[in-house]
Amino acid sequence: MAEPAGRMLPEVTPDSRAFWTGGFENELRIYRCQSCRQWIHPPVGACWKCRSRDVAPEVASGRATVAAFSVNHHPWFPAFPPPYVVAAVELDEQPGVRLTTCLVDCDVDQVEIGMAVEVVFDEQDDVALPLFKPVSA
Repeated sequence: MAEPAGRMLPEVTPDSRAFWTGGFENELRIYRCQSCRQWIHPPVGACWKCRSRDVAPEVASGRATVAAFSVNHHPWFPAFPPPYVVAAVELDEQPGVRLTTCLVDCDVDQVEIGMAVEVVFDEQDDVALPLFKPVSA
């Protein structure tokens, strides 16, 4: 996906590596507890629900719903010409598991709470950033 160069890239850690690199294989990898099967994001080394340390990345569907959003109109960085949408999307896999992301390939005036979206990846250096676009009809 073509996005302007110059994004601020995350630090890749042992816990976050699967999340930040899964997009190179077109996979949204989210940590999941192997004991209670709870999805966990952001990726950490233990389950917040049952406290198990038996957690590992699994491939999620990549489908989500817009839970909250903000349209930015200020030109903070040249790589992000306004307006653009920053959103919290809730994964279809489990209520309450949300990612903060940018919405792409949509008119900012058409974004709404409850809108179905799907992941697309912006490959930058050693990470594939998960962004979301409206689900194709």
